[in-house]
Amino acid sequence: MDNASALRRQLLAELRRLRPPEVLTQKQVADALDWSPSKVTRIENGSVSLSVTDLRALLAYYGVTDSGTVDGLVDLARRSRRARSPFAAFGDVFSPDALRFFDYEHSATWIGSIELLVVPGLLQTEHYARTLMGVHGVGAERVERFVSSRRVRQEVLDRPDPPTVSFIIDESVLLRAIGGRAVMRAQLEHLLEAAARPNLEIRIIPLALGEHVGLRGPFVLLRFSGTNDPDVVYIEQRRGDAIFQDEMEVIVNHGHLFTELEKRAASPDDLSAYVGRAIDRL
Repeated sequence: MDNASALRRQLLAELRRLRPPEVLTQKQVADALDWSPSKVTRIENGSVSLSVTDLRALLAYYGVTDSGTVDGLVDLARRSRRARSPFAAFGDVFSPDALRFFDYEHSATWIGSIELLVVPGLLQTEHYARTLMGVHGVGAERVERFVSSRRVRQEVLDRPDPPTVSFIIDESVLLRAIGGRAVMRAQLEHLLEAAARPNLEIRIIPLALGEHVGLRGPFVLLRFSGTNDPDVVYIEQRRGDAIFQDEMEVIVNHGHLFTELEKRAASPDDLSAYVGRAIDRL
């Protein structure tokens, strides 16, 4: 089955390649096609789907006349529109940006996550996730929808070719007893079970480390298998909004941040000791 997210990213990467920003601006494209500048922006960042009519108009303006190239991109656009995301059913619970992130996460080959406040979603137990949603005072039905989406997200860890996943988690996350003793103990034990996977590692940032570059805020860095499929940084905001970045400078900067924190965080082999101490405190 086609992966909608992967197909769309491949198409958008091609369109960005065909519009070198130092040669042609988004405003110039918008003016030439009698579009709003925001439409070009939304097309290129993937926040709206691209119709075949609009694609043909873009290709014509970019001077792409080779029939094989045009037909290939049109086919890519059609397949991306037909492919169904496994998260499409959760549009009533999450914002479009959050759903887009889940899609990207689901097709990534490498996931790097920095988390300072709570256990990352891919590692949350159902009771832990349910408790977190309860904090926001939402109804029981919405809470269960949220928990169901967590289960679907976590399926990426069980697929035949799972991504390599590296989590860097602040020690305070282990000490914050979300849901009470029983829920938190089960969550901590689940971290140890998850870390036993050969493709997954968890590093803890010790509280004793003091200030560190991770305090700039949590983020998720995603990498993909395609040679024309750029890395993506996902930064969640306080109000639930999100920022996607795929500019090379931003990607490189966050890659350096992640590498620096890997060096300063504890070894994955020390996870059991940190979890053990957290359980003792419960």
